[in-house]
Amino acid sequence: MIIRARTVVTMDGPPIENGAVAIEDNRIVAVGTMPDLHWVTDGAIIDLGDQVLMPGLINAHCHLDYTMMRGAISPPKSFTAWVQRINALKRSLDSADYLDAIHRGFAELRKWGTTSVCNIEAFPELMTRLDPSPLRTWWFYEMIDIRHRVTTEDVVAGALAFFQHRANSLDTFGLSPHAPYTASLDLYHLANACASSFTMPLTTHVAESAEEFAMFRNAGGPLYDFMNSIQRPMGDCGSVTPFGQLWRSGAVDANWLLVHMNTLTEEDFLLLAEQPLGAGPHVVHCPGSHRYFSHPPFPYRRLHDLGVNLCLGTDSLASTDSLSLFHEMRLLRETQPWLSPEQILRTVTVNPARALRRRGQLGRIAPGALADLIALPVSATFGHVHEEIIEHSAPVSWTMIDGQILP
Repeated sequence: MIIRARTVVTMDGPPIENGAVAIEDNRIVAVGTMPDLHWVTDGAIIDLGDQVLMPGLINAHCHLDYTMMRGAISPPKSFTAWVQRINALKRSLDSADYLDAIHRGFAELRKWGTTSVCNIEAFPELMTRLDPSPLRTWWFYEMIDIRHRVTTEDVVAGALAFFQHRANSLDTFGLSPHAPYTASLDLYHLANACASSFTMPLTTHVAESAEEFAMFRNAGGPLYDFMNSIQRPMGDCGSVTPFGQLWRSGAVDANWLLVHMNTLTEEDFLLLAEQPLGAGPHVVHCPGSHRYFSHPPFPYRRLHDLGVNLCLGTDSLASTDSLSLFHEMRLLRETQPWLSPEQILRTVTVNPARALRRRGQLGRIAPGALADLIALPVSATFGHVHEEIIEHSAPVSWTMIDGQILP
């Protein structure tokens, strides 16, 4: 088929006026102006009219399990209080609640133009009861071994069993040791070994809060006291930063998606600066969640100037009020006004595709890429189309995933 639109934003070059995209099966085979594609004679022509056609958005960090928690936790006085409150809420819910939450989360993501999502799955036993994923989904198995009376090896074995229950073509799997305060270094190293053997992506929360920083650097603070009270071994606390501990030990490397990275010191930035420009880890910033916790300003420009690949995620509705990446892009623009609209769009298209090792397949409209597309109405002049995309605040009415137009 050929899809024609007033403007095609490819994220692979300048926008194309009176643009067209030729698709065969689930792949893009040609891109250009409508006259450029005159040679494509087979298949239907779908004219979207005065709309912009663009790559589907990629949410680089989400917890669909907690979709039912929108507004359930008022902004807390401390990060530790939030951890304790969400743990209490989780104990009050059952499998049916979580299945409904995942279903609702998928629907909300699709409503706001997300076609790919990195979802942290805390309840792998739900997988056998889920319908095929409606979006392209990376299921990151959340791994915790410090609090539970289970060996690190058993946690990894459970993760590998988890992957065997899904055969949907839109599903991909990864591993997610939760955070340095809940996952041991041994678990991180085993996750690395598994990911290397099975070619899986890796993600973790790190340097999220001042309390996590105080726990590792100063061996004190509310999070330290809480983790100590549940008998976490605390011998790794008192000298290093959370990121420094993981990076120096080799627990994480440049292949990881590091979520948050809010509390970094000069020594952390020096560690990142030791990497060749553009060869550092991938960092996922969640502006809505960041604002909810009133974290200090995120060091976006510092990380950008070091060549770090920066992506956006929504996090969960337990710490933000929307799963819209348009909303996250507008929040990013508020705090980083020096970024161009096109640079902001890259954080939800090209950059997360690179982080997921899908460069050339996702996040761009180009020959050979997967046909994951969305269309939005446009009214602005041709030269301001990127700005208008970021301002979009209505549900997305036209979506294609894997070459199929969604009803």
